[in-house]
Order: sequence, then C-alpha cells, then structure tokens
Amino acid sequence: MRPGDVDDEGAYARAGGRLPGDPVPDPGLGLGDESQPLPPPAPPPRRRARYGRTFVHALPVLLIVVAILYDILTPRYFTAGPLYTAAPLIAAPLYSRRGTALTGVAVVAAVIGLQLGKGVIHYVDSLTELITIATVAVLAVIVNGLVRRSSERLVSVREIAEAAQRAVLPQPAERIAGFEIAVCYEAAQADAFIGGDLYAVQDSARGVRLIVGDVRGKGMGAVAAVAVVIGAFREAAEQEATLEAVAQRLERALAREGTRRDGLDAFEGFTTAVLAELPHGDGTVRIVNRGHPPPLLLYADGTLGPLPARESALPLGMGELGVWPDRAEEVAFPGGATLLLYTDGLTEARDAKGEFYDPQARLAGRAFPHPATLLDTLAEDVRRHSGGGMADDMALLAVRRPRRGDHDHCHEP
Repeated sequence: MRPGDVDDEGAYARAGGRLPGDPVPDPGLGLGDESQPLPPPAPPPRRRARYGRTFVHALPVLLIVVAILYDILTPRYFTAGPLYTAAPLIAAPLYSRRGTALTGVAVVAAVIGLQLGKGVIHYVDSLTELITIATVAVLAVIVNGLVRRSSERLVSVREIAEAAQRAVLPQPAERIAGFEIAVCYEAAQADAFIGGDLYAVQDSARGVRLIVGDVRGKGMGAVAAVAVVIGAFREAAEQEATLEAVAQRLERALAREGTRRDGLDAFEGFTTAVLAELPHGDGTVRIVNRGHPPPLLLYADGTLGPLPARESALPLGMGELGVWPDRAEEVAFPGGATLLLYTDGLTEARDAKGEFYDPQARLAGRAFPHPATLLDTLAEDVRRHSGGGMADDMALLAVRRPRRGDHDHCHEP
C-alpha cells in the first residue's frame, strides 16, 4: 500500500502539495511524462566559456599584431614595449614550452625588424628595450616549465583522489539481484572527489541492502569515518539477520573507532544514515532511519511520496546519549517504482533568492525509465537551481524494481 493511499494527507502529498482548486505550480522539471516538452533552457554557459578560452589563447598573438601596428603607425620614438613584454608572459601558462619559446622569438624578431626599419636600433633606449624584451621572453620559458611541473603534480593528485574515491566509494553494478541501481556523487568543493557523504549497496542472503549517509564535518577525519562506516556496513550486511542489527553493528563500529582516536577533530563523532533492505522476491522495502532525510518513493505513474520515520532516532555514533531500539518500517515497493535516497546536500542547495531545493516538488509528476536517468536529471536541476555553487556535498542513490515483462537492458550513462 502506498503511503497515504487512504487519507487526504497522502492525496495532498501525491498532488505535489496542492489542494483541489489551487493553481498548479511550475515544479521546475515539468509535469507529466518525459514526452512532455520542457521550457526552453537558459543559454548554456559552456558556449560563453569556450569563447572566453579561445580569446585568451589567441591573446599573445593579438598583442604582437597590435604592437606591430602601433609601431608602424606611430612616430619613430613611440614604442609598444609593454605589449611585446606581455605577450610571452601570457603565453607561458597557456602554451607548451615550444609555443612559449616561439612567442618569445616572434616578439624579439618583430622588435629588431621594426627598430631596423625605423633606424633607431643603435640608440640606447631602443637597445635597452630589446634586451628587456629578450630577458622577459627567456623568463617566460622558465615560467612555462614551472607551470607544467605544477600541472603534472596536480594531475597526479587528482588521479590519487580518484583512486581513493573508487576504493572508498566503489561504483555498484547497474543490476543487482534484478534491481536497477544508480549512484551519483557531487562534491561542493571544486576538484574534490570525496568528502563526508557515503553510499553502499550489498547483496545478501536476506535481500539487497543499501545505505546512504552523511558524516559530520569535513576533511580527512570525515573520509576516515566514511571508510569505517562502509567497511562495517558491508560486513554487517552479509552477516546480520535483520536491518536493525546492521544499524546496531554500525553504531558499535563508530563508537569503537572513536575511542581509538584522540580529539574531536581526529575522528568525526556521528553519522546520519538511512538503511534500506529489499527482500528477494518480496515487493516491499524495509527502512531504518538514523536522523537522515527521508527517502522518496517514485511510482511508475509519476506520483511520489516521502517515507518519513514514524519515530525519531539519533544518528549513528550517538548511542551514549540514549538507547532506543531500531525498528525497521516496511512499505510496499511495487514493480516500476524507484526508491531515491539522498544526503542533505540536495535539500540544502539554495538559489539566488535563498530558497532551498525541494526534490518532492521538483519531481512531482515525472516518470523516469531508469534510475540513472533520474539522477542525471536531478543533479543537473540542482546545479541549475544553485547556480553551480553548492554549499555541501551531495550523494544520491536510486534503485528501481523492474515490472514483470520488462526486458533486461544495460543503461548507458
């Protein structure tokens, strides 16, 4: 039975938060199925960025051309020395070593040719200008070498970060025990690959078990906590008989790791998490929520509803503040439906007016053929909503139960 099928509140939620007679709001993603046309998007910033990069790369050549024209069209004692000096310096971080050297040679050759043409090459000021420009050209080649070395180090750091992400947050298979799976991780910090958000999928004898969580804090302490939680989850998902026991196993793992480290900053103290279990051959989903945003259940007809916890529970790692037994809540998970788990980076994304992103309103009335399509659309809409400046990392996990008769297929992201 879907959440709220028998009461007015559920009908209100499935209607996207509207009462009969209320005007239909624009949810931002459009209503109806995917065949329904969407509003024309704003002009993409990528084209403007591409034009900007082209102009910057052409700037050294433009400076040389302008400097030559200036020297030709002005009297003998006028000089375009600053333009000649700027050209190789701008080329240094943009061009290859050969390109930077050729820019310097072109500048020196142009200055010598123009000074000879004007008959001023024997003057002290002209000779000083020539020596200055030649010195800057040599320095530009040296700067280019330093920039290239730094770039190589940056590439190495990025490769290490990518390897760390694959090790700590491995990409799950697209199909596990008949379920279609997709994940997405969006880092708030540019060039960051992993932070305090986590997800994991583990098949077991009792069903497919999932976790999405958010570790308190940032930095290496958060990454260490992510590794502890995921390692403990994979082991517990294989061994524990119930989802409640898996949650208790994670609680003990965080408490044990916390006692082994000194200081609050050495190890992050708690983790909000939602755990889900999809039993084999059973059209239900069981959920244990430990202080995390509630999952969303999207049905094949475009209706959706949140799955909030009936009883509040403390995040993982806060067991010393009180003991409440975990109770898994079970709801129907029919064929064609998709379960969406996410971290608060999704709901805390703000637009220019300071309004938070509301996934329930934005997804109302939408139907997606594959969970990867859902996550791609959702991530793009969040980036557009926040203007590309997210305040927190965002982890998304979607799992779809295929309907009977659906043909097996592999989704290409």
